Amino acid sequence: MRWLVTSLLCLTLLFSQNGYAAAAAAILNPSSNHHYDVTLANTDSLLSGSSASKPFYFEIEDYWNIETVTLNLDYKMTPLAQDEYSSITLSVNGNAFHSFRPEATSEEKNHLTVSVPKALLIAGNNMLTVGGVVQTATPDQVCLPVDKQESWLQLYKTSNLSMTYAKEPIGGSIKGFYQQFIGLDTVSAGLNAIAVPVDSEPGELEAAVQALAGLAKANPLEDESIPMLEWNSDARLTKSMIVAVALYDHLPGEIKSQLADEDLSKQALIQLLSVDKQQILVVTSENAEMLVKAGRLLNNQELVLQLSSSRKLVGEQTNIATPAVSVNKNVTLTETGDRLTGISHQEKAYFIALPANRSIATASKISLDMRYANNLDFDRSLVTVLINDLPIGSKKLSAELANGDQLTLPIPKNMDITGNFSVTVAFDLELKNAGCITLQNQTPWAFVENSSVLQLNTLDQTALLFNNYPNPFLRDGAFNQVAVVLPEVRDRYTYLTISNLFHMLGRFAESNAGEVEFYEDDTEAAALANRNIIAIGTYQNNKVIRDQNEHLYFQYNEAGDAIQSNEKMSIDEDYGKRIGTLQLIDSPYTAGLGLMAVTGAGSDVYYLASKLLTSESTKWKVFGDGAVTDKDGNIYAFRFKKEAGGEQSTNMIEEVMERSDVLGFMVAIVLVLVVILLSLILLIRKYRMKRRESDET
Repeated sequence: MRWLVTSLLCLTLLFSQNGYAAAAAAILNPSSNHHYDVTLANTDSLLSGSSASKPFYFEIEDYWNIETVTLNLDYKMTPLAQDEYSSITLSVNGNAFHSFRPEATSEEKNHLTVSVPKALLIAGNNMLTVGGVVQTATPDQVCLPVDKQESWLQLYKTSNLSMTYAKEPIGGSIKGFYQQFIGLDTVSAGLNAIAVPVDSEPGELEAAVQALAGLAKANPLEDESIPMLEWNSDARLTKSMIVAVALYDHLPGEIKSQLADEDLSKQALIQLLSVDKQQILVVTSENAEMLVKAGRLLNNQELVLQLSSSRKLVGEQTNIATPAVSVNKNVTLTETGDRLTGISHQEKAYFIALPANRSIATASKISLDMRYANNLDFDRSLVTVLINDLPIGSKKLSAELANGDQLTLPIPKNMDITGNFSVTVAFDLELKNAGCITLQNQTPWAFVENSSVLQLNTLDQTALLFNNYPNPFLRDGAFNQVAVVLPEVRDRYTYLTISNLFHMLGRFAESNAGEVEFYEDDTEAAALANRNIIAIGTYQNNKVIRDQNEHLYFQYNEAGDAIQSNEKMSIDEDYGKRIGTLQLIDSPYTAGLGLMAVTGAGSDVYYLASKLLTSESTKWKVFGDGAVTDKDGNIYAFRFKKEAGGEQSTNMIEEVMERSDVLGFMVAIVLVLVVILLSLILLIRKYRMKRRESDET
C-alpha cells in the first residue's frame, strides 16, 4: 500500500503546477535523481581541414554528485570522406574516452550517443573536445596536401550533454543555500526569487537590489534573471528557494516565530529557515540602514561563501565592503603561460574585465611574448591577434626567433571597445610535407609567455546613449548615485521591472559601495538633485514622468493614456497604448547627469521595455537614446540627440606617464630648453662683463 501512495504522490508532483512542485521537491530531496541538459553551443560549428578540433565548455556545480553523463552528438561529415581513414576522437579535460569512424552519408544529420566517464569530470569548468581526422583521398604512397576545402566536419547546435546526478544537502549553511540558489539547475527551472513586503519601504527595496546585484553577478545563466516578487504573490509559492528581505515588523508571523531572539534595533540578521518545504534566507532588521548593510553583505560573494552557519548578525562594526575597483594599466594575459599544440590553426582566448563605463583609448597596445617549434614551415606559419574576434594584426613566424619572439600591436581606436572584451591569440602552425608524415599530438607547438601584457589607456564614456549603458548608472564598477522613482501604484510588473533592470546593473557592478535609493513619485526635486534617475511607471501614476513629458522623445498625448507619434516614428493611437519605451534624457535636476524613463501606458508594457535591459543578449538590440517595444516582440531603436556628450580622459598626466616615448620626448624638450636658457644667461653675462670693461677703459 505504501508504494502505491508513494507512486500517486510522485505523479501528482510531476504534473502539478507545470512541474514546478516536482522541481521544488527535488531541490529539497538530495537523494532523488536529477536531470540537467547542457547545450554545447548556440550555433553550428564547422571543422575544416584534414585535422581539426573544437573545444566546448560546460559547468558542473560543486553540490552535484554526478551519476551519469551522456553525450548526444549530432554531426555531418563531408560525403567525400574516406570512412576507413577518417576518425573522430572525443576527450574531456584533455583525456580521450571515445573514438569512432564517422559515416560519410548523404543524411542531413548523423547521431552518436556515448557515455562520458564521470571520473574524468571535475566540479566547475570542464572542457569537451571533438577532434577529427577527415581524409578525402586514399593515402596510397602519395603525399597529399593537409588542408583541403572538401575536408570538413559539421557539428550541430542540437548536440548536448545529458547529466543525471544527486544533490548534496544544503546542510543548514548560508553558503550552501547561496550556492544552490544560483545553481544552474535552480536558475534554469525558475525556482528562485527575492521576496519583499507588499508596498515595500525604500530601505527594503534598496537592501533587496543590493542582494540581487550580488546574486546576478554569480548567476551562471545571463539570460535568466532572478525575479523580485511580493511576499503574498502566488508566484512565490512555485519557488523552492527564496531570499526574503524585509523590516522585522513587516515579516509574516510564521517567519518571525522561527527567527533567533536578537535585538535588531541596531543590527541586522541573516538566517536560513525551512518553511512549508521552501528554503528561505531571511534578511531583516528593525533599522533600515542596517537592513541595507545586510543586503550589501549579500552583494559580496567572497564573504557569503565564508558563512558556514545558518545565521549571521550584521552590526555597525561588521566589515562588508568589497575590495576597491581599480582600472589596471597593465593587464597580464596569462599567469603561468599557455601551450598550444597541433597542426594548422590553434588559438587561445583571454577574457579582459573593464568597467562598463570605460572604453579603450589611443595608445593602448598589446605586447605578446612567445616561443614556438623549430620544425615549422616558416614560409606559411604566422600568429594573429584578435580583439572581440576582429583581427588587429599578424606576424610571420621565423626560425631565428623561435626560442623567443615578440609582437607589439596598437589597439585601433576605431574598434570602439567599451567594457569587457576578449583577446584571442591564434597561431597557424604549418609543417612542410605534412601529407607525407604521421602527425603527432604534441607537435607542432607554440607557447604564450606569462610576460605578455595589455597596456591600456581608457576613456570615461559620458554620452547618454544606450550604446554606453549601463552608464550613467554605474561608474568604475559601482552604482553611481542611482535614484529609482517608483510609480504611485505598484503591481507585480513593477517589481519584475526593478529586478530586470538591476539584473544587468548587478552583473556589471563589481563593488557594493555605490548608492541606490528609492523614492515615491511626489518626491521633492531637491532630493533627486545630484543623482542619476530611473523613473518607472506610466504618465498617470508617476509624477516625474508626467512633469518631464515635454522633454521625452516619445511623449504622451493630452489624455496621458497613449504614446504619440514623433519625428522618428508614426504611432497609431491604439498602438500607442500597447507599447513600452526606454528613453535616456538629461536630468532636469542636475546638469551632466541622466534620467532614464521606463514607461508605457500600462505596467505590462513598461515591463516589456525593461526586459530589453535584462542581459547582453537583449541589450544589443537597443541603441541611441530612445527605444520602443511591443507584445509582438518588435523593437525599434532611435537616436534623437544630435551630438553625444563629450568624453573625459581618465587623467592626462597619468596617460603621459604611461607613454614612455612621449615622456622621453618631453624630457628631451625640457633639457634642450634648459640648455638654451643657460646659454642665453651666459651670453648675456659675458656681454655685460665686456661692456663694463669697455666703459672702465
